[in-house]
Amino acid sequence: MERGAREQESEGAREKKDYPLSPALPLSHSPFPIPYLPTIMPKMNVEELEAFYAAHFQQRDRFRFKVEEVTDGSVRVRLLYHELYLRPGGTISGPALMALADSAMYSLLLAMIGPVPLAVTTNLNINFLRKPVPVDVIAKAEMLKLGRRLAVGSVTMFSDGDDEPVAHATVTYSIPPQ
Repeated sequence: MERGAREQESEGAREKKDYPLSPALPLSHSPFPIPYLPTIMPKMNVEELEAFYAAHFQQRDRFRFKVEEVTDGSVRVRLLYHELYLRPGGTISGPALMALADSAMYSLLLAMIGPVPLAVTTNLNINFLRKPVPVDVIAKAEMLKLGRRLAVGSVTMFSDGDDEPVAHATVTYSIPPQ
């Protein structure tokens, strides 16, 4: 058999192979497609997270957020509106949204692995999708991957009372060795 014929035959075989699609996974309430959502049972609840923050982050009083819900693989965190978060034009500032995304991911990580104060942000990528109105901002953080040394999550932010996202962030945390 000639080389060209073999190449054609192998290309045809590749085209004919039927690769079954994986069964549809239930996606979260996020408007963005997430390819894999692990089921991770939380190790900390809302009250334990709030107590952890009170004990380890005294500066938290200056950044007003509240953990509202912890579920398997996700948390909901609310940035309580304050005029200090406004920028010219009457919108919530980008730095406030970035801080909310980081805080939501940190809350999610703690909820999933327990109290690890030395976990740190290694990457935060944010996309501002539309102008947030001057009200509370709600962040829904979901774990995409939780490994021994790194955790990657998706954070979608909404103005309170609105279903359209105002920002979306992907956040990576480094988990210290134990």
